[in-house]
Amino acid sequence: MKFVSAPLYLGPEELSAALPLGAAIDALDEMFSGQLPSAPRRSHHDVGPGELLIMPAWSAGRGAGVKLVTVSPDNPGRGLPLVHGMYVLFEPESLAIQGLIDGAALTTLRTAAVSGVATKHLARPDSSTLVVFGGGIQGLAHLEAMVTVLPQLEQVLCVSRSVESSQRLVSRAKALGLRGVLADPTAVASADVVCTCTTSATPLFDGSLLSPGTHVNAIGAYKPNARELDDAAMRRAMIFVELKASALHEAGDLRLPIEAGLLKASDITELADVASARTAGRSGVDDITIFKSVGVAFEDLVVATAAVKRARAS
Repeated sequence: MKFVSAPLYLGPEELSAALPLGAAIDALDEMFSGQLPSAPRRSHHDVGPGELLIMPAWSAGRGAGVKLVTVSPDNPGRGLPLVHGMYVLFEPESLAIQGLIDGAALTTLRTAAVSGVATKHLARPDSSTLVVFGGGIQGLAHLEAMVTVLPQLEQVLCVSRSVESSQRLVSRAKALGLRGVLADPTAVASADVVCTCTTSATPLFDGSLLSPGTHVNAIGAYKPNARELDDAAMRRAMIFVELKASALHEAGDLRLPIEAGLLKASDITELADVASARTAGRSGVDDITIFKSVGVAFEDLVVATAAVKRARAS
């Protein structure tokens, strides 16, 4: 019988060591520029105290994988993470298990990385001022992703409901060599790039304040009745998503203005069309662009594959 290697386990520290954020951005950028793996719509299950999400994906050469995630809204009040999960990666030929990866760490990495890809293609290259909403794990990860893809970034304006999380963002910005400043939602008026990384179900700021040329990464809301961006922002912007089908099914940021007749599905462009140069991103320096991310299972597969490959090679 042929010997099968024992599965490799990557916890948060091992994942970070195996695949730096810049490498994850590169892996996803390459994927969006080529053939996308298969990924059926994620399934949601109400399991009482929260939700169970199941997200499979597969492709030739990468094998198959599935992420199992639980979301428990009461956990932060218990001093526990909102999200728990595990990713299982299967080999391309034998479909033997080749890797087990901490699901929350993988989600944090790939979510920030895909926003990095979108920002690379949609933001103005001279962007120097970033506004981040949310001082949790995703806010911190997005700060690092923006530093990675925006070489002229100088200032980070930090907006959060708690002083503690705002200060955490400010401290991290300063550690990265940037000016970190506590701010309020009106700070978007001076932003070149905005990242919304919250659990808010209602808009975070007045979209009419966005200056021409701003790029927005909206990653927090993932339910049909929840949104981080208001009608004014959506009406003024060019809209980009990972996959239309997934985004239109899950994202209240899109569904609510479409239902109100303010936005059409035909107004929305998939990120792969921009990354592969099949269509343009922004058409001019004054365009406002919005990348609405709901997360797609093939992103997890690509990042997990790259991480396990690099870990085994080290």
